[in-house]
Amino acid sequence: MARVVRQQVGEHGSRGPVVSAVLGRMRAVLPNRRILATTGRSPRKDLVAGLTVAIVALPLALGFGISSGAGAEAGLATAVVAGALAAVFGGSDLQVSGPTGAMTVVLVPIVARYGSGGVLTVGLLAGVLLVALALLRAGRWMAYVPVPVVEGFTLGIAGVIGLQQVPGALGVKKPEGDNPAVVAARAVVEFGSAPHWAALGLALGVAALMLVGARLRPALPFSLIAVVAATLVARFADLPVATIGHLPAGLPAPSLAFLDVSAVPSLLPSACAVAALAALESLMSATAADAMSLSGRHDSDRELFGQGLANLAAPLFGGVAATGAIARTAVNVRSGAVSRLAALVHAGVLAVIVFAAAPLVAGIPLAALAGVLIATAARMVEVGSLRAIGRTGRGEAAVLLLTAAATLAFDLVTAVVVGLLVSGVLALAAVAGAARIEQVPLHADLPPADHHAEEQALLAEHIVAYRIDGPLLFAAAHRFLLELTEAAEAEVAILRMSRVSAIDASGATVLGDAVAELRRRGTLVLVSGIRDEHHRPLDALGVLDALRADGHVFAGTPEAVEHARAHLHGRPACAGVAAG
Repeated sequence: MARVVRQQVGEHGSRGPVVSAVLGRMRAVLPNRRILATTGRSPRKDLVAGLTVAIVALPLALGFGISSGAGAEAGLATAVVAGALAAVFGGSDLQVSGPTGAMTVVLVPIVARYGSGGVLTVGLLAGVLLVALALLRAGRWMAYVPVPVVEGFTLGIAGVIGLQQVPGALGVKKPEGDNPAVVAARAVVEFGSAPHWAALGLALGVAALMLVGARLRPALPFSLIAVVAATLVARFADLPVATIGHLPAGLPAPSLAFLDVSAVPSLLPSACAVAALAALESLMSATAADAMSLSGRHDSDRELFGQGLANLAAPLFGGVAATGAIARTAVNVRSGAVSRLAALVHAGVLAVIVFAAAPLVAGIPLAALAGVLIATAARMVEVGSLRAIGRTGRGEAAVLLLTAAATLAFDLVTAVVVGLLVSGVLALAAVAGAARIEQVPLHADLPPADHHAEEQALLAEHIVAYRIDGPLLFAAAHRFLLELTEAAEAEVAILRMSRVSAIDASGATVLGDAVAELRRRGTLVLVSGIRDEHHRPLDALGVLDALRADGHVFAGTPEAVEHARAHLHGRPACAGVAAG
């Protein structure tokens, strides 16, 4: 016994196998020497790219922080803290992380219901969940979300972001309500009773400058140019518009004072939604970076780990939940970024702004930030992608539209669930359409000497062979039963199953029902060509027990045909295989 204990200690040290496995996974997702070595290979390009991304990210961080309800300072803290940690520990060399529009859509109802402490707690819990997903190797499963679902909730998110900016663009206080369409309608009514044309003009001007400028000179940071111009106009023209107001100069000291342990159970569903969105959006963004750069591939599990650490740390400094940001990542790649140093520079520049330029940032009109987010929402809609999906078929278009509508009417998690369910139903319908049963001639399975007319006439009159192609699953099983039992009227029916690609419990049950119905009519049923992997569901339900007992299950069709011929001629027949 002592020797066994010493052997186990030698294998695992003083740790058990579970702890060793966890530590092994931790080592797998932490930055390694290769990753660190690539960080400084082209510092000049990374510095330029990081500065460019920071210029683009500043108004977005402010706008998304305000739009979420947590405040501009929360958006900046998220961009700095989460942006830096995700850059170091993430799985993509070119990913840029921070507050995003999609996450804002999820956070707004959480802030409204639980307050700022609740949204910080949700971010912390989401970070824990993301780290757990990384250790469980869940990154690869995120690739299975259908494209129409992704495009649908992107379209829905764009709509929600645009509606959320209506009160700010109109210069009215945000009305009560959770649904963005209802809130926007109430804001329009309030604006009609007391118009604020200055705010509306600034918002529309910023949005127009961003959209038109991006088409004419895409390399210029028109979001920052538009915000600076709107701020100067509002200040020198003394326009009656609300501004961001006081911003703290610097990040607060890390604290867990917001954490209310008793509220964790009620916040856990929201945390799961935030973690799922952070995982999905971050991996989508990393995949987009791979496609744009063509120089490397991201590590999905390491990316989840980096996003988990980022979301664990950001709430400690007053930040909200973060994800990989597709738009900022695209700017990073197009600006010539080579390594994760660019994303670190982006976070560093924003940190300098937080510490040194807080008074200047405080004077930015809220309407200008609303205009930035309206333009951002408009640019999220890829008309070409929507048209392409619409041309692929009505089913794909229906999934896209339903997902977008559910995002607007309910929330993002409900929208994704709806999209996945509808996609699943359509996939099952396609599977059902792929499965078929058809009557096939017997001469291909007979020796050449038996191809004379008399023998063929005898077989055609008394024996019918059916070949089952494709998956025999519950979606197609009952149609198969009807086709088989309605068509087979011969003395002998041979069921050829070598081309069955899959069979589940429902398909096995229906096959048993069809065999029983044919035998009840007096038809001799022979089965041939069952694949090895299909014996398990058939044997578990006892579908072929009676046929095996009678020797009516065969490895190949020629043996089944020979048995049928012997049966017709009254000769002793060769039995089939006794077991699967």
